[in-house]
Amino acid sequence: MATIFSRIIQGEIPCYKIAEDERFFAFMDINPVAVGHTLVVPKHEDDYIFNLDDDEIGAMMVFAKKVAKAIEKAVPCKRIGVAVIGLEVPHAHIHLIPITQEGDMDFKKEHVHMSDEEFREVQKRIVENL
Repeated sequence: MATIFSRIIQGEIPCYKIAEDERFFAFMDINPVAVGHTLVVPKHEDDYIFNLDDDEIGAMMVFAKKVAKAIEKAVPCKRIGVAVIGLEVPHAHIHLIPITQEGDMDFKKEHVHMSDEEFREVQKRIVENL
């Protein structure tokens, strides 16, 4: 069975898409730790990021860097934090999270609640900065 991320990539489940190329896909997390929280995933399914070959993991980070720079311009923050947890969905992914302090990366804290309109506005600002 395809992962939820594969179904998003294939357009079976709607998302707030940020960027895409032949190998990777970036979309906003619908349960964000912070406004602008975005996920970067490879288009093929592999459940563990360190199973990716060296070329692919390097290319994924370069793709993520481009997205992170756009988020940084679109959302007030000091940096874009990067997290790889990999337990919640069995599909390799990188979390890009706008932060102003270390505690902003705490996945246990209450997540941000956003309306569809708010998601679309942030999505638009990020995409404009790519």
